[in-house]
Amino acid sequence: MRPLTIEGAWAWEPRVFPDERGAFHEWFKEGPFHEGAGRSLALAQANCSVSRRGVLRGIHYADVPPGQAKYVKCVRGAVLDVIVDIRIGSPTFGRWEAVRLDDVDHRSVFIAEGLGHAFMALSDEATVVYVCSTPYTPSREHGIHPLDEQLGIAWPEEFEPLLSDKDTEAPTLAQAECDGLLPRYEDCLALYASHSPALLGG
Repeated sequence: MRPLTIEGAWAWEPRVFPDERGAFHEWFKEGPFHEGAGRSLALAQANCSVSRRGVLRGIHYADVPPGQAKYVKCVRGAVLDVIVDIRIGSPTFGRWEAVRLDDVDHRSVFIAEGLGHAFMALSDEATVVYVCSTPYTPSREHGIHPLDEQLGIAWPEEFEPLLSDKDTEAPTLAQAECDGLLPRYEDCLALYASHSPALLGG
C-alpha cells in the first residue's frame, strides 16, 4: 500500500503475472492492506458501475459518523480516480489527488471515511467496482460539484464531462462548508482510531 498525499488515502499497486493464457494479480490482500492503512477492510456493500467515455461521477461522500470508506478498482477500461480532502480542519483541506485506474496496471485505491471521491471514464467503456464499509444510505449521502473552480481538479480537457442531474446540482465546496454539510477532521480522526487498535494504545 502506497500512501497518497492526502491522509486517509492509499494506492495498491499489485504485481501482475502475465502468461500465454492471460494474466493474474491480487487486487486485494489483507496483510499488506492492514500494514499500510493500519486497519481492516470492512465489507458492507459491493458496487459495480459501467460508464461511457467522459462520464464524470462524484464528488461523493457520506456523513461522519458513520462515514463510508471505499476500496476502488477499474476492472475494464480506464478511469481517472480523484480523492478530495473535504474534512473541515484538515491540514490538506481542499487538496485533491488523481490516480489512473485501468485494466493494465490494475491499481486500486482505498479512500477513508470523510474524503470525497469522484472519477471520469477515459475509455469507450469503463467498469469500476468498489467495496464499501457501510451500506448506501441516501439520507447521509452528499456531493460536491466536480467542476468547482475553487477545487480546480484537472479533468482531461479532451472529454466533455457528462454528469448526472444530481451531480450537476451539487454545491461547491464553499457552499457545502457554509451549509455545515462537510465532515470535521477531528471526527474523522476519532473514527480512524476506532478502526486502528494501535492508535488507541491497544
